[in-house]
Amino acid sequence: MRVFVTGATGFVGSAIVQELLGAGHRVLGLARSDSGAALLAAAGAEVHRGSLEDRDSLKRGAAAAEGVIHTAFIHDFSDFAANAQTDQLAIEAMANGLAGSDKPFIVTSGTLGLPPGRPGTEDDLPGPASPRKSEETGIAAVAQGVRSMTIRLSPSVHGDGDHGFVPALIKFAREKGFAIYVGDGKNRWPAVHRLDAAKLYRLALEKGAAGARFHGVADEGIPLRQIAEIIGQRLKVPVVSKTPEQAGELLGFIGHVLAMDAPASNALTRERLSWHPTEVGLIRDLEQGRYFDVP
Repeated sequence: MRVFVTGATGFVGSAIVQELLGAGHRVLGLARSDSGAALLAAAGAEVHRGSLEDRDSLKRGAAAAEGVIHTAFIHDFSDFAANAQTDQLAIEAMANGLAGSDKPFIVTSGTLGLPPGRPGTEDDLPGPASPRKSEETGIAAVAQGVRSMTIRLSPSVHGDGDHGFVPALIKFAREKGFAIYVGDGKNRWPAVHRLDAAKLYRLALEKGAAGARFHGVADEGIPLRQIAEIIGQRLKVPVVSKTPEQAGELLGFIGHVLAMDAPASNALTRERLSWHPTEVGLIRDLEQGRYFDVP
């Protein structure tokens, strides 16, 4: 299958490219720069020049493929609403390129925002508060004759090259001299290794049903205090509790969501796709020490 992949040079997207190529698929990767194009070519993928803002290019890339995996997002949280709108329009453009084809179209979302108080399931619907409408927009394409589905990734996708949630906490602890958690630190965050996530995208592409929602979750919920304690031990700094308000002042967007208790289940994903995570969990990954290497 020839697969159009957005975000193909990113942390998750690059792993997906390798997973697809290793399974015998061909990859058409979106590149917005010469350096990105060179990386894709070196990886063995075809190059499609464009960007999330270039909707005509996205439509052409989707139309030229037998399936689409959309992982790209502009991660500038200072203008989150505008970037969410760009994402929505990009998804609509690719859906238009696939209309009437029954080709698979995988849109990336997240597990945060599911109903609180228990592990969120694949059958739960996201709350209406977030301006990011990736999931709703992607699923709506089913009505256009597209086999669209959603993969909700954990807030922590870990592994070599991670530059997200955990590295931000480590960087903060180095700079401020203490590791942080919120309240009693019992609130839980899901996690998944990037290589397990890549396998999930491939399985969804090959076997997923129209309208399906899958969870990229391996660790259902790790207490935030446990993560903070490992950071404190590794950096030899104290581990400190902060209020949600203080965390927001110190860490911005990450601080505002740090207090969320957001466990998520993967039971239905395992059942529906026979997906079985095999890589190390987040705690083991942290204990191996690579996260604390200083370049």
